[in-house]
Amino acid sequence: MPDRPNIVLICVDQMRGDCLSIDGHPVVRTPNLDDLALRGTRFAHAYSATPSCIAARAALLTGLSQTSHGRVGYRDGVPWDYPVNMAGEFTRHGYQTQAIGKMHVYPERHRMGFSHVVLHDGYLHNGRDRTRHSLEQVDDYLPWLRLRTRHDTDYLDDGLNCNSYNVRPWDKEEAIHPTNYIVSESIDFLRRRDPTSPFFLFMSFHRPHPPLDPPAWAFEQYLHREMPEPPVGDWADYFRPLYNPHKPDLNAGKLPPDLLQRARAGYYGHVTHIDTQICRFMEVLGEYRLTGNTWIVFTSDHGDLLGDHHLWRKTLPYEGSARVPLIVTPPASVKMPHNATCGAVAELRDVMPTLLDCAGLPIPDSIDGRSLLPWVRGEQVNSWRPHLHGEHTYHSLPPGGQAVHYVTDGREKYVWFGGDGHEQFFDLDQDPRETVDLAAAGSHARRVEYWRQILIQELTGREEGYVCDGKLVTGRPVNPCLDHLRKQAGLV
Repeated sequence: MPDRPNIVLICVDQMRGDCLSIDGHPVVRTPNLDDLALRGTRFAHAYSATPSCIAARAALLTGLSQTSHGRVGYRDGVPWDYPVNMAGEFTRHGYQTQAIGKMHVYPERHRMGFSHVVLHDGYLHNGRDRTRHSLEQVDDYLPWLRLRTRHDTDYLDDGLNCNSYNVRPWDKEEAIHPTNYIVSESIDFLRRRDPTSPFFLFMSFHRPHPPLDPPAWAFEQYLHREMPEPPVGDWADYFRPLYNPHKPDLNAGKLPPDLLQRARAGYYGHVTHIDTQICRFMEVLGEYRLTGNTWIVFTSDHGDLLGDHHLWRKTLPYEGSARVPLIVTPPASVKMPHNATCGAVAELRDVMPTLLDCAGLPIPDSIDGRSLLPWVRGEQVNSWRPHLHGEHTYHSLPPGGQAVHYVTDGREKYVWFGGDGHEQFFDLDQDPRETVDLAAAGSHARRVEYWRQILIQELTGREEGYVCDGKLVTGRPVNPCLDHLRKQAGLV
């Protein structure tokens, strides 16, 4: 067995931070993820600073904040050129590195430091531009699926949209579901790996991101379950201009009760399906006698609002969208605290330095994230970030699109809408579902002013001109990529 430990990073797409039964979720059941948490540390206040797929993965794969990696919104087709990245550091230090599943980089076949990539990004609008290339060039799952079904199957055969909350259970055998595919390929990697080298395996699931097509057994166990109503804040009417009665699930709007029940059952079914497949992988990891020398980290790129406050999908700063699960499980042979819950504010940029630290590898000075390993060891950490600043451009919000910023310490949250200056303030300790906007009530003016000043510090000097004479400035033009990234990519 190699001297250095193996590392397995499991990332799912669009899973809410509260969708763990060990986190107290009233409906969904995740016994195998709970088991990982029971054997390690769960970070209860982990966030995605830029909660959409591309920007969040930039933080995950590079250890950089959004101001450093330059992606503050969603934009496809922007080249990834980060000379220091997570997989590259493992490869450079002799690890066998393998990515399986979703990358969401550009070009789509960019390996981002991995020795080998087996790719399945789900439905990517940019990647499925048939004028650029054949679909098989950017998706290893599709030719694999066609070999097993023996006909010209496509990812869209079931008629579900990749961002819709319509539900149709998987119509083929479960063994060829995309979730099973990720685990089957990961198990095959365990078979063919070089046993003389430590490995870094990135298992990247596309689900529970829509399409909502879990296996029937997973969907049906939630379809008729009693579910609490989604929280609706006293501020929800702010988003009424986005409501579309014909497509309420695309951004904002209230679904009819039967469609809401089906959407949540489909989403929870995906989570439970992933949970069972993680059990499958862990069993095989044990059969190869690797659990004693392998770190497991589980997280998501961002969450899903799933009807909270009549909102859907991601990008907004509310807990359903911005908070993510984060579990760090040490090897079975390593004595560390079990069933620990950490209240420190963590972010996806912290995953890279944490994994390097777990492997005993140096952490590059150029990255912004910090290792969470001292928390996992149960050590006293005297210096940690007092707050996190997050943001995302949101082009469908009037007036003319705007950037939405948030700052939080996990106990309180301040939100500022850069287009019209609208402010929100939530006491997360007393109101974790963010139903009461204390800024609107006017009863917490001092706390609002405190957090406003924190945001001013974060935004001072930004190219957008968000701050002038020590005050926040509204109506500034927004771009999903900062100047330094656009110049590097040749977009300006």
